[in-house]
Amino acid sequence: MYAIVVDGGRQLKVQAGQRIDIDLRRELNAGDSFEFSKVLAIGGDEGLRLGTPEIQGAKVTAKVLGTEKGEKIFIQKFRRRKNFKRRTGHRQQYTRVEIAEITG
Repeated sequence: MYAIVVDGGRQLKVQAGQRIDIDLRRELNAGDSFEFSKVLAIGGDEGLRLGTPEIQGAKVTAKVLGTEKGEKIFIQKFRRRKNFKRRTGHRQQYTRVEIAEITG
């Protein structure tokens, strides 16, 4: 069974037991439970159920595993003939969750 949920403007296809990274939520700690309430579709053996735009009463429950950092991205600025060079880096922080169950 799988579900398509909305989180942070992105649509994610999730299954039970799957681990995904979502946008950082500082209020969540490891071991907490989290719910995706915007479920657009649920699919499985009995077929596909689509919402208009969401399925009423459906939810996806996830368990928070902790925070993670993405890979480092380097930003390099350069202006030719001006002796201008800048290099900075960025690592995005994520909240890692494991999908516990899909109901609806």
